[in-house]
Amino acid sequence: MPKPNPRHPNFPIPSGPVLRAKGWRQEALLRLLENVLSVGEDPDNLVVYAALGKAARNWVAHRQIVQTLTTMDEDQTLIIQSGKPIGLLQTHVNAPLVIMANCNIVGQWAKAEVFYELQRKGLICWGGLTAGAWQYIGSQGVIQGTYEIFMR
Repeated sequence: MPKPNPRHPNFPIPSGPVLRAKGWRQEALLRLLENVLSVGEDPDNLVVYAALGKAARNWVAHRQIVQTLTTMDEDQTLIIQSGKPIGLLQTHVNAPLVIMANCNIVGQWAKAEVFYELQRKGLICWGGLTAGAWQYIGSQGVIQGTYEIFMR
């Protein structure tokens, strides 16, 4: 049963022993996605922090991610490219459940104007340092980032 979220009432805090997915590994990832939005800067727009760092490309992609996490088996891997699910592969129970690649612009295209053009077209989202990688975000990202900033 989710707990009420006084900061963002539309985004309850996931908790409790009830599974909505087929297993606890999938449920854990679902809760991480929900949690990152429940504490996010602008969850109504999927923004976790820094005005651009998003947990998913758009609400359609978010719903597809949630749907996949709740229905996938432990021997499958969800592939997410820049905030959008692009595949569900048959793998094995020891494989990662989710693999993400966020905002991968390389070489001559690694420019702000290219990113913003792709963003306007709905083809990319900025994952931030850890916002897009919601399965990773937590104290480790915050502590590491804060340490690196203060050590400069």
